[in-house]
Amino acid sequence: MTAALARPIHLRYAAPSELAAAPLHSSVRLSLDSARGPVGVRGVVRDAALFRDAMAALATILESDLRYRGRDRTAYLAYLMKQGKKATAAIWEAQKAFLEGAFPDDARQGAGAKPKAPGALDPVLTVHPDEVSIEVFSRDESAYARLAFSSDLFAGREAAHGTAFVDLSPRVVEQIDRLRVYTQVELDAGTAVAARGGAAAPVERSLEVPATWLRGFLQVQSAATLPAVSCELAPIDLYNALFVLRTRKAKKPPRGLRFELVPGQPPRLILEPWEILLEGHGPPYEGPPRVVRTFGRQRLLALSRLLPHVQSARAELRGPGLPVFWVLDLGRATLTVALTGWTDSSWASAASFDALMPRAPADGRGARDAGSARAALDAIAGEQRALLRERGPLPLSALGAGGSTEDARAALQLECLRGRVLYDVARRVYRPRELFAEPVDEREIRYSSPREAAAHRLLGAPGAVRPTKVHEIAGEGTEIHGEVADREAHRDFSPRFTMDLEGRVSDAWCSCPTFRRSGLREGPCEHMIALRVAYARDRAEKDALRQTAEGRSLIRAETRTYVRREASGAEVVYRVSLDDRVVHLSWGARTEPPRHQRIWFDTDGEARDAYFRRLDALTSSGFVDEGASSA
Repeated sequence: MTAALARPIHLRYAAPSELAAAPLHSSVRLSLDSARGPVGVRGVVRDAALFRDAMAALATILESDLRYRGRDRTAYLAYLMKQGKKATAAIWEAQKAFLEGAFPDDARQGAGAKPKAPGALDPVLTVHPDEVSIEVFSRDESAYARLAFSSDLFAGREAAHGTAFVDLSPRVVEQIDRLRVYTQVELDAGTAVAARGGAAAPVERSLEVPATWLRGFLQVQSAATLPAVSCELAPIDLYNALFVLRTRKAKKPPRGLRFELVPGQPPRLILEPWEILLEGHGPPYEGPPRVVRTFGRQRLLALSRLLPHVQSARAELRGPGLPVFWVLDLGRATLTVALTGWTDSSWASAASFDALMPRAPADGRGARDAGSARAALDAIAGEQRALLRERGPLPLSALGAGGSTEDARAALQLECLRGRVLYDVARRVYRPRELFAEPVDEREIRYSSPREAAAHRLLGAPGAVRPTKVHEIAGEGTEIHGEVADREAHRDFSPRFTMDLEGRVSDAWCSCPTFRRSGLREGPCEHMIALRVAYARDRAEKDALRQTAEGRSLIRAETRTYVRREASGAEVVYRVSLDDRVVHLSWGARTEPPRHQRIWFDTDGEARDAYFRRLDALTSSGFVDEGASSA
């Protein structure tokens, strides 16, 4: 199935949101979409400073956009024209038209700039029995945030439970940012909020929400349901990381934030490429030893406003290609932020496709067909949704009682993709949340583009997509070659690409007509996407197989990197490679040139045994597998 078209949405607000201020009293009036029925909350805010700073941080994430933007050279071209240089009016008008088409959300004030309605949905406000939450998704589709205010934050709380879109324009955010916290502050959010003086007319707006935006928003909920490795950080740890990011600028890759998780010790943070070590001050980490490299760290600067209110922070690390979740405990509020390492729905996220789509439950005789699998998931999802509406927020253990926990997880993951259930990462419970009056068909957002749909069609044919060569380039990334048999085109294609240490593609090529015509200007072809997903699946299968003796016997070539932090703070890196009958070793401090050694064996079996004995010895010596996980 190809990617869905834009979803038309009509919003109607009784009046624009505003802040009414008096010398001793301020009222924050947030207008909700009146099409969703009586939904709202009203009460006096007990901690106005927390409310103000949290809303400001949420708005910063909403407006964040780290996409590359070309420079507006219209003024310079006009100057050249006055000087009689080679700059015609046609070039000037063409550049303005290009900039307005490429960046429609920019509020440019030049001549000819036309305001356009944004394509993204307004923030989503949900009133629960125990809290009020607001969800936002950044303009570049790289960051998701959910701000939850506890019921204890409001005195005299009156609420009508439900979900609706909220008018949170930049003008209202600017007013909230100037809120006088020494006065009494009242929040009034509802579908019938009247404007000051009753003079403002209703606000109506029709949107065409892109399928890619809706897909990203809902798949964040799906990713939240997956198992994760979590570690606790102290507020000073977050401050130290933000201080380094604010005072330094990385000029070369990798630009990651690396977590060193050693059982019984507080987590360590390492900022690349400077290799700055930040010792953690939180509780000791409990779990298997891991080194996890995450990306998208620059977006953490949006949390600077909340540092005075942070009581604790938690980072939840999932698999490669999946977002990293940060949970900030603010006392009477909680902020959950999901960050990815790319902007838009980049094809780097194709690696996480299998994890984000729920698996089909199997019957006692084996796997189900597509129709019966969907019916089984729908039945389980209906039961779980009814239980959530009856009893409120529940953990997975309570929802899976009396049946398979994995089936319950898959059904709830499906409901998250449909927009009817929300997973609260902060409290680790599921909550009912109807994003739209009608559920989203998950098949419409299954693929982000027709090319991705074609790529998965190719992957559906056994043996049609296979990596032929994987070359690890030390310090640079991985070069991947493959062969794709396209039965519809009756041809074989040979895609290849190179991924750097941040998971980005630095070089790509394919023998298909699409690439020969336009290169990567129109994005990767379906053969590159298929090879990228096949490579990710192949790595996952090998990681699972190498844990067994049968799987180890199949390995003939592999490279693993192990690291250990010494008491002095220096990091020792040990790289072990198996290549048929040769074991290659390199070791030394990360900041120094490594030492090398090659060991030859008579048979590949002897080399493989020596290779795994070396890995086991490194593990017993306190080394951690650096390539075990990255997010």
